[in-house]
Amino acid sequence: MMNESELVPAYDFERRFDERRAFEWMQENWTSSFMFCGLYAALVFAGQHFMRERPKLNLRRPLALWSLSLAIFSIVGAVRTGLYMMYVLTTSGFRQSVCDISFYHAPLTKFWAYAFVLSKAPELGDTFFIVLRKQRLIFLHWYHHITVLLYSWFSYKDQVAGGGWFMTMNYFVHSLMYTYYTARAAGVRIPRFCAMIITTMQILQMVMGLSVVIFVYHWLNDAHCPSNMHNITCGLVMYLSYLVLFAMFFYESYLKGSSTSSSREKRE
Repeated sequence: MMNESELVPAYDFERRFDERRAFEWMQENWTSSFMFCGLYAALVFAGQHFMRERPKLNLRRPLALWSLSLAIFSIVGAVRTGLYMMYVLTTSGFRQSVCDISFYHAPLTKFWAYAFVLSKAPELGDTFFIVLRKQRLIFLHWYHHITVLLYSWFSYKDQVAGGGWFMTMNYFVHSLMYTYYTARAAGVRIPRFCAMIITTMQILQMVMGLSVVIFVYHWLNDAHCPSNMHNITCGLVMYLSYLVLFAMFFYESYLKGSSTSSSREKRE
């Protein structure tokens, strides 16, 4: 679709990444996401039962290292995919940025698209820190982890329109969120308004995600905006539920006067 050298050179490992094999693997194995989610749910609730009569673990250093690794991954992913999306927006406009599917194949982004969807499996590990440290596990946390994993793998195997927006926004928000958690785990005192800003960014992400899904539906009959009603329906339900849950979380945490800032365990 575009001469990517006009944007920024891809690194050698990005250019050499075999997206065709990645696509074939996901076509054959995307349903494994259900197995991951089932095992995750079983371990989480079994872990809560196991820890009920046991003292909580500190785990600050492992948590700081874990969050730092995800922060670095998300920052680099946000920069690489953000450069690509900025190029599409400035050269081809908003409609093309929504309908673009070369995001999955372009030398600059093909590795980061695949890394994004695979990362949703190890990100499930966030929850085990909450369980082992005996912090409050909210519905939004584990619901979000499960549905993002399922939807990401489902979307990648079909390589539908809108993926560039979804992945880039998520990379960006995660870069802020995991940096925040790294600092918290390292014992740095972070002003409360920083948590409020991150939750606000998450809400805006859901608004934009919902808008992108609606635009994909509007342009669905366009030959250059490929998707399907199964994916669109799942995307609408997912982003709308996220919007409601994150808005409720913001109200309960920051507007209702509760002192739950220290229990802001939600990891997107």
